[in-house]
Amino acid sequence: MTKRTVITGLGVVAPNGLGTEEYWKAVLAGANGIAELVGFDASRYPSRLAGEVTDFHVEDHLPDRLHAQTDVSTRFALVAADWALKDAGVTKETLPDYSMGVVTSTAQGGFAFTHNEFDKLWSKGPEFVSVYESFAWFYAVNTGQISIRNTMRGPSAALVGEQAGGLDALGHARRTVRRGTELVVSGGVDSALDSWGYTAQLAGGLVSTVDDPDRAYLPFDAKASGHVPGEGGAILIVEDEDSARERLAEHIYGELAGYAATFDPAPGSGRPPGLRRAIELALADAGITAADVDVVFADAAGVPELDRIEAEALRGVFGAGGVPVTAPKALTGRLAGGGGPLDVATALLSIRDGVVPPTAHTTEVPAEYGLDLVLDRPRELPVRTALVLARGRRGFNSAVVVRRAD
Repeated sequence: MTKRTVITGLGVVAPNGLGTEEYWKAVLAGANGIAELVGFDASRYPSRLAGEVTDFHVEDHLPDRLHAQTDVSTRFALVAADWALKDAGVTKETLPDYSMGVVTSTAQGGFAFTHNEFDKLWSKGPEFVSVYESFAWFYAVNTGQISIRNTMRGPSAALVGEQAGGLDALGHARRTVRRGTELVVSGGVDSALDSWGYTAQLAGGLVSTVDDPDRAYLPFDAKASGHVPGEGGAILIVEDEDSARERLAEHIYGELAGYAATFDPAPGSGRPPGLRRAIELALADAGITAADVDVVFADAAGVPELDRIEAEALRGVFGAGGVPVTAPKALTGRLAGGGGPLDVATALLSIRDGVVPPTAHTTEVPAEYGLDLVLDRPRELPVRTALVLARGRRGFNSAVVVRRAD
């Protein structure tokens, strides 16, 4: 019999809340983390909004020696990992170092760090560039820094799949546990809200130019015009269930029951997008049918064509209005590699508390979408099983199933 993989700890850094419970309160209250950028002067940019983490002060969380060698995204990841491990009741002594691994995702790397060093290179010369540039920008740096800080020498990895990458990291963590590693720190965190990182995101052509924070990012709305970039994400503790129960884990949020990933066919091929297939494969991997799913946490691109494709996939699997759908990321913006893990954490809190958060600000869902989109206020619902979806640029599709572990 295949071992069950469970989640025993959550650590959240989000634009509308630092820490899991603060974030959860903000989501249920509809507190919007999207606002005008304050990290730099964006007044001349076509878009000026972001889901920015404004109340994080690194000196409150990490030792001085780490400040000079880490990008803001790595600082978020280290602190979220600290919080998740504490939540799970895990220390360096809980398990042997080779029984604990780290698998994370980031889509943007150390954007602010590396461009600060580039500025030094161009304006002052190479001798002024930090030696830490050699790794602080790299996509694997969050995995490395978390493993070093917590003396975790087990199997580790880093995955890149833009918005889908965070779910891929959790899927790989589950695979790692099934292969014998007892505990894996996993999830994703991203940040690219310096002037250059923000410009790079605007270049993708999918960012909304609406200047009202309550109307800029409207997933599945008839007036959807793009998304708002954000920063942050979530780190989760993924464990072998037997090991977690043997060490008397303080709580088990749920089982990581199913995972699948697909890739869209080439444009013009005439073949359908791969999202529906990812959903079907994840449900099969979890050993359930569509009727067993209580809620879907949607990718929610906020772009009419992409929203239509996702709605079509959900309608094809569940039927019109066949399952409640929500997109709490409307309060945070899209967090790239951090978005999927944050949605998984939110889904687990929905399972814990029996409530589904709404899709903020969306008011007019096209009838042809056939979606039962949770709007206006939280919906009390006995949630046992949740499906979380994410899509990355250029064709990545990922799906995760989480369910109550009892």
